[in-house]
Amino acid sequence: MGKRVDQSSMGVAPPRLGARVSSSRPRRIQREGDVTLAANLAKPLIISCAITGSVTTRRDHPSLPITPSQIATSAIEAAEVGAACVHIHVREDDGTPSCRGELYHEVFERIRSRSDVLICATTGSGAGRFDESGRLAALAHAPDLASFDAGSMNFGERVFENSPAFLRELARQITSRGIVPEIECFDVGQIGNAVRLESEGLLPGPTGKWWFQFCLGVAGGAPPTPSVLLTMRSHLPPNAEWSVLAIGRAQLPMSLIAMVEGGHIRTGMEDNVYYRRGELAASNAQFVQRLVDLAGELDRPVATPREARELLGA
Repeated sequence: MGKRVDQSSMGVAPPRLGARVSSSRPRRIQREGDVTLAANLAKPLIISCAITGSVTTRRDHPSLPITPSQIATSAIEAAEVGAACVHIHVREDDGTPSCRGELYHEVFERIRSRSDVLICATTGSGAGRFDESGRLAALAHAPDLASFDAGSMNFGERVFENSPAFLRELARQITSRGIVPEIECFDVGQIGNAVRLESEGLLPGPTGKWWFQFCLGVAGGAPPTPSVLLTMRSHLPPNAEWSVLAIGRAQLPMSLIAMVEGGHIRTGMEDNVYYRRGELAASNAQFVQRLVDLAGELDRPVATPREARELLGA
């Protein structure tokens, strides 16, 4: 038997007979900005739909929207079933990613003639095809939002370069036009890149409201796991709105986590072409409809374009 220690000799009073001993169960840590589940589910859910992207091809999905008419029609169909925002890339007729201003203009005009859905224009590199001036081309056509890829990274087998100098210029170009930046973060460090630009007056944008998109599952970026998503959320500025996209089969699980955690969701063929294992989605609208149905099961309201504009200051 071990030697009994006299607690009184150590300056520690032994517990009185019959005294209540405190529970060893740890106290719940209240994170800054924590809200109740009820509050999360009461917030209107912004569903964004990324129509075509720059990487997905007709080999991946034979009905991928390519022409301005097809892209606009798919965007309008997604809006009709519940998307409050559509994320737009444009293509040449052969499917090659493009940054031609006339294509953006045609797509935006076609959408606006039939819908009040928010338009988020890409400022991406077209899978490495565009120079910096080409990446800014869509901004001249007055989208409501524009993507802001918040750092350089390995992206599959290429380097997606977003130098500090380019990010400063991109922020100036977006905010000076009254466009809301959608800050796309592929890992935690990119959140810090964006927040540092606040001290220079370049972000969050003309209304002072932060809008982040967590981009999970890209080879070279953060993996699509619950712990990663919640860690990234914990690094956001106070009162920021956030959304998540995830590549491939992770799209739906990450969407469900965001739905109950008070975040928002991006879906669509840019990120995933399969509705379920082995079954191609019928359309972008089908992806949106599934999320609308799931939100209904949780009694979480789906944001209209007007409500999304109020939340984001667009």
